[in-house]
Amino acid sequence: MSNSIIQSEASPQVPSPTITTEALPAGGLDPERFDWQEVWYPVHYVEDLDKSQPTRFTLLERDLVLWWDNKQQMWRAFLDQCPHRLAPLSEGRINEDGLLECPYHGWAFSGTGKCSIIPQQVEGGKAEVSQRACVASFPTTVRQGMLFVYPGTAENAAKTKVPIVDILDEEPDGWICLNTFRDIPYDALTLMENVLDSSHIPYTHHRTVGNRANVSPVELEVVESGKWGFKGVWEQGPRKGTLGKQYTTFIAPGLMWHDLTSKQFGRTLTVVYATPIRKGECRLFAIFPFKFSSKIPGLFLQLTPRWYSHLGQNSVLEDDQIFLHHQERYLQKSGGSSNFTKAFYLPTKADMFVFQLRSWVNQYSVDPFLGKTLSPPLSKEDLLDRYHAHTEKCANCRTALANLQRLRVGVAALTVLVWALLPLLMFIYDQKDIFTISLLTLVVISGAGIWFGLGRLERRFYRGRLVPPRNLPEKN
Repeated sequence: MSNSIIQSEASPQVPSPTITTEALPAGGLDPERFDWQEVWYPVHYVEDLDKSQPTRFTLLERDLVLWWDNKQQMWRAFLDQCPHRLAPLSEGRINEDGLLECPYHGWAFSGTGKCSIIPQQVEGGKAEVSQRACVASFPTTVRQGMLFVYPGTAENAAKTKVPIVDILDEEPDGWICLNTFRDIPYDALTLMENVLDSSHIPYTHHRTVGNRANVSPVELEVVESGKWGFKGVWEQGPRKGTLGKQYTTFIAPGLMWHDLTSKQFGRTLTVVYATPIRKGECRLFAIFPFKFSSKIPGLFLQLTPRWYSHLGQNSVLEDDQIFLHHQERYLQKSGGSSNFTKAFYLPTKADMFVFQLRSWVNQYSVDPFLGKTLSPPLSKEDLLDRYHAHTEKCANCRTALANLQRLRVGVAALTVLVWALLPLLMFIYDQKDIFTISLLTLVVISGAGIWFGLGRLERRFYRGRLVPPRNLPEKN
């Protein structure tokens, strides 16, 4: 989804699911247990996928390869293992016939997962028709700019609702949207717990998207709940009530949004998906739809490059990334979610949504990685790694970084050239020509300054700040 009005799309493989008498609830039919396999998950923004080559993604510890089937004009998701010798298909290519080709021996597969070519067999051989030659495939659909994959029973996919923000489809006109994503070094449930908690914003995100001066009592209320999730309301709302009432919706297991309408800004949503990768790691998708009361803010957002927005959004994510990585390890040592009421001290209504989420986890036996333990904690430097968590996977940021590096090389080359030729030019134009000498000297100084500034910008694509803005000394 780009900085534009949201459009709803549906893949031809799995029609956009609708609620019917045959509809299945997300999480399966067992009323006492939530099955993480029987859910649609977003795995990529479509605009960040390359139709010319396969992309790897891990969903619930299962390695997948995502690729564009040009014959059927749709995205496919396969198990990332060739049935021949288990080589990862994501290291292969989409060949001239539009088939996904294994990099090891050239076996090639159609969009259905059936093997079409085994180059090594003799003429007339039929090994490719065996079921053992097929690759496991998963249902896919594209909705609101995201590619969704269904890891559960394929027959259930079309009957299970895709978790989207319905209002964006029901009232599609006028929304201006920003989005970002990042691979996060903590669990999807830890991410959900964090984004459901609005009361942390003034402190954790002070000087990014929050301000300690806006702190006030927070009283949250849950108004509806079930296996599907819950809905809640904050009557006073953020910024000491100056922005109005805020509504919150949690759609199990990994979607939530805050909905706020104010006279100052119009209607704003904060939408977050948490897609589980493996124990202690998930992919965050954040979408920020706006309906401004004035056209000027929307125009400004549309003119802002997506890569530039991502730099700022990554800074916000890093505000709490480090301590959440450790927090979930402390909770694990304290007995995990089943013991959260003893591990956490939750004396105010500000934690009502956290309490409701953890209660949902316990009530429906929600554990996508049962029996698995978290890995040893990462270093602070690894936790602030932006390049591998976002930049290399984002089409806009990857391209912007490459252009920035080329520009920096060009500025350096021009600056060095002028500096090297300065003595000769001074001789040609006469040392008494103060204007020319001053101008050339200014070019060298400016070039060095621009090169240095571009270097600082380049580093922001690789790593976050060691000291978060909230911990910097306050200005007098």
